[in-house]
Amino acid sequence: MKFGPDNYNHEERCPQGHSSASTIATIEAALSADPDIDSSAIQIRMLGPVAVLEGFIAKAADRDKAISLAATIVGWENVHDRMLSRLPTQ
Repeated sequence: MKFGPDNYNHEERCPQGHSSASTIATIEAALSADPDIDSSAIQIRMLGPVAVLEGFIAKAADRDKAISLAATIVGWENVHDRMLSRLPTQ
């Protein structure tokens, strides 16, 4: 899937480089800033250029939104979803 006007990978878009901690902080800030997603139980880890999203989501739409937000930062090809659904019982 192509995202945005280019199809560059993360290293090509960010040749100056930056730390994993700053990438994690940027993704966390993007998730926290979005009022439509409950990101309180989502953790982000970096494995090289790949952002791994782990933890729990409360609704199915949160998964798509979290992946989309992370992809705006590291690119679609660099997002790995390991989130589990924690749907409320009725």
